[in-house]
Amino acid sequence: MKDLLTGKVVLVSGGTQGLGAGIARAAAREGASLVLSGRNTDRGEAVAAQLRDTGADAHFVRADIGDVAQAQAPVAATVERHGRIDCLVNAAGLTTRGTMLDTTPELFDQHIAVNLRAPFFLMQAAITDMKHRGEPGTIVNVISIDSHGGQAFLAPYVAAKAGLAGLTKNAAHAHRWDRIRINGLNMGWSATEGENITQQQTHGAGHDWQQQAAAGLPMGKLGQVDEIADFVVFLLSDRSGVVTGSVIDWDQNVIGGLG
Repeated sequence: MKDLLTGKVVLVSGGTQGLGAGIARAAAREGASLVLSGRNTDRGEAVAAQLRDTGADAHFVRADIGDVAQAQAPVAATVERHGRIDCLVNAAGLTTRGTMLDTTPELFDQHIAVNLRAPFFLMQAAITDMKHRGEPGTIVNVISIDSHGGQAFLAPYVAAKAGLAGLTKNAAHAHRWDRIRINGLNMGWSATEGENITQQQTHGAGHDWQQQAAAGLPMGKLGQVDEIADFVVFLLSDRSGVVTGSVIDWDQNVIGGLG
């Protein structure tokens, strides 16, 4: 499949690194015009420049999505620049650790603000434009396999991501007659830049942690950014047909499987 997103305007929240940047690269390769948002201006401008070097129309907008007004601003910037928004990817996220017993109200609120509230209001802004124009659109929310329960040290993260999984289905149901398709991806353990930092700084892992982790996984590797990005692009594109309200587990461990 080629040119899956030709003529489409795509906003990737969290498009400055890791999976978000991978999705931006994959979308650009498939013909999309891109707007990337994130907190780090240097990194965002660098990714946008790399995409422009490949011939893509790419633009960076700085936004700290923990603030609702900043979270929605890239949607307005996208509409101002391109006249519309066709696709939205919510890839930004916070993974700061916390258990049921040591999570502070401040940490809990941070997770809700970034991992749940921001996607809610980004979708609100994007859907408002789509409905105003009377045109179809697609949204993909990057959630987490941990939305099913997760590990003990991810309590506030799980709470927010489980909420996002429910929100994805609610929004998809509410706007199916507007021809706005909304799906989610429960991303499993993957080889991203953020995960590399977390493993080394939080869990004291060595530089070879990915090789060691891969040896203990059924498929012999962690999830790969390019593979996940290609699947997100498929969900954004018309080739995914009528699929909406699906939250897909991208993982090699089967939820509910035993032994």
